Amino acid sequence: MQIQINTDHHIEGHETLSAWASGEVKTAMARHSDHITRVEIHLTDDNANKGRPSDKRCVLEARIEGRPPLVVTEHAENFHQSVTGAIDKLHRLIESTLGRAARSDTAPRADLA
Repeated sequence: MQIQINTDHHIEGHETLSAWASGEVKTAMARHSDHITRVEIHLTDDNANKGRPSDKRCVLEARIEGRPPLVVTEHAENFHQSVTGAIDKLHRLIESTLGRAARSDTAPRADLA
């Protein structure tokens, strides 16, 4: 599983933040790492340095073998909250998507009965 991080130029300390976010994603997605080929992390400060609440955005895009990309977005007051919120959303979406696929693979087909 590859992890790619993209940040805008308004983010201070992006190297440290990028390393932390990459580690959090890798840990959270470990269970499904056999199915995930790449996760892209996009971190942006929507209002630059104007200090408005919930202006830190994290977009996570997961590429799963043989499926269209799964994308989630989380806005929060800081990047740690936006990343952890997006990870939670992506984890639930992947669980749901792969769970549905597993159920459809094991369901009896009407045309074979």
